[in-house]
Amino acid sequence: MSDRDVRLPDAAQTGAAVSASQVARRMWTLFEPIHAVTYFAAEARAVFEAAGVRGFWRGYFAGRSAPLGPVTAAPVIASFYTFAPQMVNRALPAVWELITPEQALATRETGAVAALSRLLGGLAEQATVAADMLARATRGIDCSGRVLAGANAALSLPADPLARLWHGATLLREHRGDGHFAALLAAGIDGCESIVLRAGKRRT
Repeated sequence: MSDRDVRLPDAAQTGAAVSASQVARRMWTLFEPIHAVTYFAAEARAVFEAAGVRGFWRGYFAGRSAPLGPVTAAPVIASFYTFAPQMVNRALPAVWELITPEQALATRETGAVAALSRLLGGLAEQATVAADMLARATRGIDCSGRVLAGANAALSLPADPLARLWHGATLLREHRGDGHFAALLAAGIDGCESIVLRAGKRRT
């Protein structure tokens, strides 16, 4: 995406122009909290434990890598980029003895829907509108060089509005993350170095 000036809907009345990078950042603040329930909501953890996948990181790697199929650790180490290889190796491929990728996808979606249902309360109508907007925005999205985004884009669009909302947010989140990893790679910054840089930035 170039950094040309664009206009956000809420800036139309003022005529204010913002850069494409500002739009991307604003979008991230909107879709990241929707996606992140799969990691931090109690419902998400509970459904994986009920499915026999105990321990946060087993559920994390099973759920997030499930769109790739029953992969070994190597593709996940490459595509997740910032995780220590030994950490991934502890979860994969052994986790596929506990749950199949198809089951992991269904479990992850169930947990996300349960969490969003609680958090959004009586906003069902607004959630449906947002889900439909995300579906239109991500239809035909270019995932060239973006492995995790491409794998999620290939999944069927859920019928349930909250599941559809979470799916769209997840697709955009992985698309953004894949782009970050490409930028780090181009700059010669490996996964460990990127974490150190991030930690340093938080201290300043």
